Amino acid sequence: DLSSGINAEWPLRPGVEQADLVKSEVGKLVKDGATKFDGIFCVAGGWAGGNASSDEFVKNTDLMVKQSVWTSVISAQLAAHYLTEGGILTLTGAVPCLKGTSFMMGYGLAKAAVHQLTKSLADDKSGLPKDSCVQTILPVTLDTPMNRKFMADADFSTWTPLSYVADMFTTWLEDRSSRKPNGSLLKLITKDSKTEQELA
Repeated sequence: DLSSGINAEWPLRPGVEQADLVKSEVGKLVKDGATKFDGIFCVAGGWAGGNASSDEFVKNTDLMVKQSVWTSVISAQLAAHYLTEGGILTLTGAVPCLKGTSFMMGYGLAKAAVHQLTKSLADDKSGLPKDSCVQTILPVTLDTPMNRKFMADADFSTWTPLSYVADMFTTWLEDRSSRKPNGSLLKLITKDSKTEQELA
């Protein structure tokens, strides 16, 4: 948990600055140079709408790239250096971004990049440790306090609970046989407060 050493605004920093900050904080935890992690879980992200004619289109796209793409890229590099053999790296995509997202172009672009990164990281020549596994979750809407605040009238029974995601990560971490195939994009579909998994 690096939260104690990283300001809440860090995902808004330029990509290289983000990377330097995170690597510095991780370096404090692995001073011996031999410490490895069994799992690295990237759940950073955000949302912004708008199409190509929106005044905020370029600004919002820049924000989405910082929040979703750079955080995923940095997590991938951390995994390359600090993940154990057979360890797991998870990233966060989104179901809607498997197709066009004209009403939220910047968001769709950023999440689609994470989907592509997942496939690249699963390749034998990706630079990740031997037998490591990359999984990217694709929720529709996660049940977070911020989402409830801004979508107070939504049907929460279709939102995926964070506890479900946390339990799933824990299972993947502790039981390698429970993981999906390396490079999987895993849809999390919640209906009537019940979540099912489906490979994209």
